[in-house]
Amino acid sequence: MTRLAALAAVAALVALALSAPAWADRPRALRKEVVVAAPAADVWAAWTTSAGIQTFFAPRAEVELRRGGAFEIWFAPDAPPGLRGAEGLHVLSFVPGEMISFEWSAPPDFPEIRKRGASSTVVVQIARLGPRSTRVVLHQLDWAGEGRDWEGMRTYFDRAWDIVLGRLQKRFAQGRPLDFSKL
Repeated sequence: MTRLAALAAVAALVALALSAPAWADRPRALRKEVVVAAPAADVWAAWTTSAGIQTFFAPRAEVELRRGGAFEIWFAPDAPPGLRGAEGLHVLSFVPGEMISFEWSAPPDFPEIRKRGASSTVVVQIARLGPRSTRVVLHQLDWAGEGRDWEGMRTYFDRAWDIVLGRLQKRFAQGRPLDFSKL
């Protein structure tokens, strides 16, 4: 191999490594993608503010867009603490307008995992495709355990994220927040 060919091969490998985040290929990671008919700034606000979350994700939320800030999503706000939904979770990192990552816990359907306080990581990437078109890519990774409950929880989220992203699309398609009393 010539020196020029070797340099080209190294450059190609570097480009490939930089083109996809390393965490995207972790074992058992979930990846979901949708295109939303809305400006990227509006989609960003929907994911990163309490008011925005309440338009498509759940009836109550507490989101503080700062590292370590709250990222709590309450699907059952009137339930006792510990059974409301994603409680006691935090923002891990963010790039304004482009990416937010946060902790995500087991749903109450998996009480043993939830009781242990185990969490995964969710990364939401937002990319402007056009003035009213935005790609949203969601990854859930860092599954900490093995066994039937963990596989059941992964299957649960494989379906649940499709619902969440479908609601995000619907929220913007209808031009108003979803009515959670009818879902």
